[in-house]
Amino acid sequence: MSERSRESTLFGEVRRMVRTSSAVTGIAARVAGERMLGIKTDKTAHAEDLKKVLGGLKGPMMKVAQFLSTVPDALPEEYAEQLATLQANAPPMGWPFVRRRMQSELGPAWQSKFAEFGQTAAAAASLGQVHRARLPDGTEVACKLQYPDMPSVVEADLRQLRIAVQLYRRMDASLDNSEVFEELRDRLREELDYLREAAHQRLYGLMLGDQPRVLVPRPIDGYCTERLLTMTWLEGSALAKRLEEDPPMGERQAYAEGLFRAWYRPFYRYGVIHGDPHLGNYQVRPDREGINLFDFGTVRIFPPSFVGGVILLFEAVRDRDDEKAAEAYRIWGFQNLSKETMDVLNLWADFLYEPLVQDKVRPIQYSDDMSYGRKVAQQVHEGLKRTGGVKIPREFPLMDRAAVGLGSVFLRLRCEMNWHRLFMEMIEGHSTASLAERQALALAEAGVPAPS
Repeated sequence: MSERSRESTLFGEVRRMVRTSSAVTGIAARVAGERMLGIKTDKTAHAEDLKKVLGGLKGPMMKVAQFLSTVPDALPEEYAEQLATLQANAPPMGWPFVRRRMQSELGPAWQSKFAEFGQTAAAAASLGQVHRARLPDGTEVACKLQYPDMPSVVEADLRQLRIAVQLYRRMDASLDNSEVFEELRDRLREELDYLREAAHQRLYGLMLGDQPRVLVPRPIDGYCTERLLTMTWLEGSALAKRLEEDPPMGERQAYAEGLFRAWYRPFYRYGVIHGDPHLGNYQVRPDREGINLFDFGTVRIFPPSFVGGVILLFEAVRDRDDEKAAEAYRIWGFQNLSKETMDVLNLWADFLYEPLVQDKVRPIQYSDDMSYGRKVAQQVHEGLKRTGGVKIPREFPLMDRAAVGLGSVFLRLRCEMNWHRLFMEMIEGHSTASLAERQALALAEAGVPAPS
């Protein structure tokens, strides 16, 4: 990196930290004041202010806020509720930026590579914005352009996140989230590389190619760089908007099946999971027969043995077998668990696996309370305090987030399914050896770097 580039990155980090530090330190001070000194604050008002600050920023801090809103007791309920609603709604960059970015990625004659290119952004993403275009052969495409100076933005936000994690750790030592931070750091840095995301898209195209309920955009060769991702355009509309129209049960079941297969077939068959299950990452297809799946920046590749541990924990919940549960937690990465701590973790396992254990048509949960999962997590966290705490393994957060995030969407769908049979189809014939072979072949074919 040149001296000028280093200075630009440093100045970018400083600017970003000035904008975010007051929000991070403000929330930390209020949480500390309430927990340690008993100082009561207007958390609802401050949560709304925090949402406004973070919602107006481009970049990963918004994604971090969304993630923290799902972590048990990481934030007070008022903050979690506000941050969970954040979407990529920052103002788009104008045409002069778009022109410069496209020229830097595809060369001075970039416009000749398109039959048509929309000057106005069609959608916003966390690290960039999307423009609709058409190739000379008539293919409709979406061009995702990374916002300027995003590496410095990511590093500045990671510094703020580290500060927040350290402050929280001092206030409450019952959960050690140090490896959670490391996991978030690595995933956010990977998201900066759109060539990696293009490889993830190819991977998902391979893994879901025979699933009619799910469509995945295809990256366009010769039109992708580290800061530009060009992919086929998929027609669709927002799932939340369609649900407001109260679609029939059959249609809602099609969406639920598509979502279940989109997340869990890659995991149980290939050890791969999409780590960002918020509503903005999937659309209702025009045929109302399934979903479009987007945004493959946050993808986690798991060791095949970890998938075996997830299946083993399902069996432990089904069979009420504590020895199986202990072995599953060991495989997951939890170390030196006492029986009391394991009993607390089993509360969380029971919540997650209950719909999969019962071989019958049923809702994803019997309670209509949208915050029920968070309340169970809070109960687990309080139990961990009593039993001396636990270190959260790196593999846990994205799995946990997918389960909670998808569960909330299934709840909004208000559909009843036989979740058990869907799950059993995923794990039929499972073996660690066969999964390892499928995973290695799929990663190689898609051009995804093997996990270190």
